[in-house]
Amino acid sequence: MREFVKVMKALSDPSRVKILKMLERDSMCVCELECALGLAQPTVSKHLKVLEEAGLVAYQKDGLWVNYMLADGKRNDYAKRMLGNLKKWLNEESEVRTLVEKLPEIDRAKICRK
Repeated sequence: MREFVKVMKALSDPSRVKILKMLERDSMCVCELECALGLAQPTVSKHLKVLEEAGLVAYQKDGLWVNYMLADGKRNDYAKRMLGNLKKWLNEESEVRTLVEKLPEIDRAKICRK
């Protein structure tokens, strides 16, 4: 039951759900997520940590970059099932659509050169 509750708690925050919806499209770094959500870097990092601990998000280091992506679900069957369902949910929500439409304009090289 502990793993189920961890997944449910991770999904109880709107910002974390938005992060998952963005990661459905492509892997992203913290600075890209920060730009898209309009949140501070520590806040985004905290959300990613909660999602990672619940088995919903994984990361891969690529030189100086850390790319976050949806987890494959091997660690937690509840996470796998929720990610599968989430792909079908909320796509018509205005907040989600706005975020997804904004993604092609976000360029990590430009953001990180600030």
